[in-house]
Formats: sequence, structure tokens, C-alpha cells
Amino acid sequence: MNTTPRRRRPKQIRLLELLDRLERSPRADPLIDALRSGVRALPLGPGRDALHGRWLGHPVHPLMVQVPIGSWLSAAVLDTLPGRSREAGLLVGVGLATAAPAALAGAVDWAELHREQTRVGLVHAMANLAAVGLYATSLACRLGGRAAAGRAYGFLGLTAVGLGGMLGGHLAYRQASGANHAEEVPHVVREGWHRIGAVSEFPAEQPVRRVVDDVPVLVVRRTGGAVHALAERCSHLAGPLSEGTVSEGCVRCPWHGSVFRLSDGWNVHGPATAPQPAFETRVVDGHVEIRLPRHDRPRRRHASGAGAGATALLRRHHD
Repeated sequence: MNTTPRRRRPKQIRLLELLDRLERSPRADPLIDALRSGVRALPLGPGRDALHGRWLGHPVHPLMVQVPIGSWLSAAVLDTLPGRSREAGLLVGVGLATAAPAALAGAVDWAELHREQTRVGLVHAMANLAAVGLYATSLACRLGGRAAAGRAYGFLGLTAVGLGGMLGGHLAYRQASGANHAEEVPHVVREGWHRIGAVSEFPAEQPVRRVVDDVPVLVVRRTGGAVHALAERCSHLAGPLSEGTVSEGCVRCPWHGSVFRLSDGWNVHGPATAPQPAFETRVVDGHVEIRLPRHDRPRRRHASGAGAGATALLRRHHD
């Protein structure tokens, strides 16, 4: 008979298993599809890119949520002190007033995520919606002279905010929503010129995929002869730009519609908030060669002694 005691799984692992199960569950997919269609249909115009955070260079939603979360956390601190109920109520109101624009920015981002991410994002939104309801009740109780009930609902609201924040962290750091999916390119591609094919292999105005140092590269030869090359995986969610459409000097991602300028990789339209790494190009003996611009290379510390000589030798070799 085996008398070895069974080891209990750490709570962290059990929590991750629950989150993984949530990612895989299709139960809420019909609701997700309906909500996503509704968010995409909102007549936001240029405001949609502003809510994505294209002007900031990364999603604006995490920045906006600092105001309601900070206000509600400060209110909870004041609720632990005697005679500060009025100030706490004011902070609860500030949090409620700023929660709506933060939620709109989050919804616009959420509507352009992968299926697994939207499933977690839906529960994240539900937790935050519950927090808003609890804080609205808290404020109503405070205004009605029931300070104790207001404090109780406030602490319940903070618990819901904490749950929502945990799910938001899972979205950002475990599922990489909002991250720049092209950031690693300058760290992977070696220095120097890389030959990627004969000019004849690149039909005019057609996206062509090549690989350099295991990094997919989008290559487009313009009608006038100029050749442009960008990192092929979209910075938004790694969509294949080589399967996108080329028009007016730009390429449109086939997954979520981000538009990048071919000449320099600039993100003309979101949801992408980061530009694509762009390569320098040249034609040598009828072949296209590309390299990353020097200013895009990651900075390295200067080695000393024998290490410096080896580094210089490697650099000359790559050039």
C-alpha cells in the first residue's frame, strides 16, 4: 500500500489552470461576437485610434485606469480613518466619473484581440462592471447618510477591482495583449547586409515573405523600382503582413486592419500602436539585400581588453 502523502498543487498553479480553462472555454463566444461587433460599429472615427493609444505609442487603457483605481484605493484608505467619510465619498465619485472613458478605451482594444484573449477580457470587464455597480451603491449610501453601508460597499468594490486588475495583468503579461510583437526584431537579426533574392522574385506592388535569421520579413517592390522591407509580423498581434493588401504605399494587416507605411514602417492606422521595424534595402548584381538601420541596433556595452578585440572582429565579420 502506497503511504506516500499526496503533494498539493500550489495555489498559483491552480489559479493558472483556472485561467487556462477560461481561455479555452467557448461558452461565451456568441456573446463575445455580438459585443465585439457592437464595439466595432461605434461611430468613433479618428477617436478610435486615439483610444487605442496610437498617439502614445502603446495602449492608453492601462494609463486611464490609474485614475479610478487610484481614487478608489485612496477612498478605502480614508475609510479606515475616523471622520473622513466625506473625502472618501468624493474620491468614490471621481473614480466613477473616470471609469467610463477608461472602459471605452479598454473595449476598443478588446474588440481587436484573439479569441482566447477576448474570453479573459470579458470576465475582466465583468469584474470591473461589478466594481462600478458596487461603488455606485456605495456613493448612494454615503449621500443618503448611511456611511457604514457606503464603506462596506466600497470595500466590496475594491475587491472586485482587484480581481479585474489580476485578470488585466494576465491579459497583458501572460497573453501579451497590448504588447509590441515586433520588438525583438533588432535583437535577433544580425548586423550587416542580408541577400534575400533576385529582383525578379518580387513582383511589383505584391507582398512577398522572406526570412532572415529566423525573422519573417515583408518585401514589396514598388512600380518605380524602389524596394521596401518591413518586419513581417504585425506589431499588434503578430498578424502576417505578407498576406495583407498593399495600396498607396502602405500595407494593411489581414487580421485586425492595422496599416503601416512601407517606406518607414510607421503605423498609419491602428489598432497597432507601435510601428514596424523597417530595413534599409539595396540592389547588388540584380539581387535585393536588406539590413536594419544602425540606429535601430540595440546598444551594447563596450567590452574591454581581449573582449573588445573579439567584439570588433565579430562586427567586421557581420559587416
